[in-house]
Amino acid sequence: MVKLTVEDLDLGGKRVFVRADLNVPLAEGRVGDDTRLQAIVPTLQHCLKAGAAVVLASHLGRPKGKPDPNYSLAPVARRLEEVLGQAVPLASDCVGEAVEARARQLEPGQILLLENLRFHPEEEANDAAFAQALARLADCYVNDAFGAAHRAHASIEAITRYLSPAAAGLLMQRELEALGRILERPERPLVAILGGAKVSDKLALVENLLERVEALVIGGGMAFTFLAALGHGVGRSLVEPERIELARGVLVKAGQRGVRVVLPVDMVVAESPESGEGRVVAVREIPVHLMGLDIGPLTLARFGEAVRGARTVVWNGPMGVFERPPFAAGTLGLARALAASAAFSVVGGGDTAAAVHQAGVAEKIGYISTAGGAFLEFLEGRALPGVQALTDRP
Repeated sequence: MVKLTVEDLDLGGKRVFVRADLNVPLAEGRVGDDTRLQAIVPTLQHCLKAGAAVVLASHLGRPKGKPDPNYSLAPVARRLEEVLGQAVPLASDCVGEAVEARARQLEPGQILLLENLRFHPEEEANDAAFAQALARLADCYVNDAFGAAHRAHASIEAITRYLSPAAAGLLMQRELEALGRILERPERPLVAILGGAKVSDKLALVENLLERVEALVIGGGMAFTFLAALGHGVGRSLVEPERIELARGVLVKAGQRGVRVVLPVDMVVAESPESGEGRVVAVREIPVHLMGLDIGPLTLARFGEAVRGARTVVWNGPMGVFERPPFAAGTLGLARALAASAAFSVVGGGDTAAAVHQAGVAEKIGYISTAGGAFLEFLEGRALPGVQALTDRP
């Protein structure tokens, strides 16, 4: 780590501003999935045990820069109280004199959760005055929201100009170390598995990975644009016609660099994702009226072989519409193949992480990232504002 971490800070008697990613799904006024809340617990416990008071901040959803009760962090506060076993009061706002007064009254070992940062448009605008108002609430800053580190927002970037030192939380530290291990010092062979819907979402990632990997495994909806680039008919499968030439260029470049590109050889096809069942066909035989919704068994075996031969694997994006049981076998089978391999594995993105948990193999994956966009941008080789803003370690 070239940046300060929370373990480097003297927190005794201090108020620490902890920026977390508590952007969790809500259902009927309750937290639907508390994975992100559980992920912040080690940093909160470290701060509290060190004698600090914690001012905790996050965004939730997209309330369009104004207060909206549907996006209040009240359900998060209630669930955090259950997880931590202590009171987590919710402030009525995230800035202002009343909030500053409540922050000043905090005793060591106490937590105050601020209301949704995005109730103010200045948050996403990275507004300096808003950042200063947030900075007045604490004595030092800790960012444990890697999932939002690719956003230059006031509570992530601008606040560090007025509140220092600015350190990485324990979750942020683990994320950076796991992803850094892939980009900077991977044990080889390094294999990247990419899935999901669109090639356009991952072109920059593919370009960067071609410089680093020994093999690139491509499934999911994005595979059809590559299959179309090879001249295959893909029926009604998802294809980005305007990206076919770029996909063809990726295949040429991979060949020039000696990177093996592994594509599907068979698919599970049906009329739509809502279909009750699918059937397996070779990629050369996809009927014109059907669409590919999962990789087939031969492809799963092929992808599994690529994983077994790797020492490091990074995976982002499902192999099909795994939320639907008829089209889940490829994604879940790949998760189990990855768990059974000897490779150090890193999985990122909400859907991919969910698939690993659904397959029952989460504890056998080297690292599961909580991030989506930040995970991809880091692997693309882009600088993340939330990381750059942290204080350099002496």
